[in-house]
Amino acid sequence: MTRNRARQRAADDRERLVEQQVRALPDDNGVRVIVCAGEFDAETLGPLNTAATRAIDDPQVKRIVLDVTDIRFADSTMLNVMLLLLHTGRLVLAGTVPPQLGRLLDVTGAGELFPTADTVESARAL
Repeated sequence: MTRNRARQRAADDRERLVEQQVRALPDDNGVRVIVCAGEFDAETLGPLNTAATRAIDDPQVKRIVLDVTDIRFADSTMLNVMLLLLHTGRLVLAGTVPPQLGRLLDVTGAGELFPTADTVESARAL
């Protein structure tokens, strides 16, 4: 790989990491909200995997709300994490499902599996 290509790839990787964000909000009455923004694929899924595992493993968490409003890209690896959360029986997707994520859910037939709410607040109340 040429030096310029290596620099560009490193810059692209840094930009991608800055653009992707996963935040777990403080629990409220047994509800953990995980806010996702950016692009999620096999290379960038680490922070979401960590947040999901912590939520699943915490016996105090009775509901897991995944805010998907600001997801710009998601592939099958993201869907796998979503399905893992779904199988706990505690997952609710919150917010407007972005077009690309919606297509992934439609193509796979998984869209109908996920409980949804229009907002994080309404997901908390379920």
